[in-house]
Amino acid sequence: MIVVIGSINMDLVLRVPRMPLPGETLTGGAFRTIPGGKGANQAVACARLSGKVAAGGQQVAMVGCVGDDAFGATLRAALVGDGIIDSHITTLPGVASGIASILVDDNGQNSIVIAGGANDLLSPAHIDAAKGLIEQADIVVLQLETPMATVVHAIRLARSLGKTVVLNPAPAASLPEGVLELVDYLIPNEIEAAMLAGVSPDGADAKALAAALQKLGSDNVIITLGSKGVHAALYGGDFTFPAEVVQAVDTTAAGDTFIGGFVAGLASGMDEAEAIGQGQRAAAWSVTKPGAQTSIPHLHELF
Repeated sequence: MIVVIGSINMDLVLRVPRMPLPGETLTGGAFRTIPGGKGANQAVACARLSGKVAAGGQQVAMVGCVGDDAFGATLRAALVGDGIIDSHITTLPGVASGIASILVDDNGQNSIVIAGGANDLLSPAHIDAAKGLIEQADIVVLQLETPMATVVHAIRLARSLGKTVVLNPAPAASLPEGVLELVDYLIPNEIEAAMLAGVSPDGADAKALAAALQKLGSDNVIITLGSKGVHAALYGGDFTFPAEVVQAVDTTAAGDTFIGGFVAGLASGMDEAEAIGQGQRAAAWSVTKPGAQTSIPHLHELF
C-alpha cells in the first residue's frame, strides 16, 4: 500500500493569454474548477499509475483535511472515485477547504496562489490517528503544503515503522535539521533543491545540488528539471534521464504526476531507473492536457 499525507485543494483555473503585470487587468479565457492539491494529485497519480484501480484494488490511501463546504464534498468524492481510501480524510466543521488560484498562459506555464484552509489544520494528532493505516504501507509520500510540524512528525513516525519515505519539498521551504536523514527519496525541482542546499538557483548545476543534498542526509535525490529531464543521485551513482519532447498545454501537476508514476513503479517492483522512466512518461503525457487531476494519465494510456 502507498499512503499519501498532504494537501487537498480545489483548483480555480483561469486561462490567460499571458501573465498580468502588477496592477494590470487582463481579459481571460475559460474558467474551470478542478480537484487538486499536491497531496491529492500525488495520491491520484499513484492510484492511476499502479493499475490497481482498474483491477478493483484499493492500494492507495490519503491522509488529509477538507472543509465542510461544497468543495470538500467534491474533493472527497473525486478521490474515492479514483479508488483511494478516504478513512483518514477528516472533514473539519466551520472551515473552508483549501483552494489554489491558477493562471495558465498560452505557453502552458502557470502561476499559482494557494489558500491553505483545512490543509493548515492537519495536525500531528491526525497522523497519530492514522498510525494503523501507515503501518500497512510500504511507501509513505509527503509534501510541504501542510504544517511543517505535521510533516516532520509524519516522517518520523513512518521511519520508526520501517517505511520507505518519499518527500517532495514543495512549495520550497527550509527543513528542520536532521529531517533529510529520515528521507529515502527526496524529489525537488531545481528551485526547491537550490533552496534546501542554501545556494542561488541561478545557474545551479543539478549534479552539484544533488550531491549537496546527499551530504545533508538524504540517501537518494531525484531533481526534476522540466524539459531538461531528471537528474538522479542514487546509491548506484549519478544518472541523467532526458525528457520526452512534447508540446506543453498546461504544466500544472506535472511534478506531482512524475512522483506518482515513480512511487507506483517502486511499489510494483520496478527498479529506480524503470520507475523514473514511468514517472517521466506520465509527466510528459500530463502536460499535453489541461488541469491538475484531469491531466493525470492511467497506466494503460502510457503504452
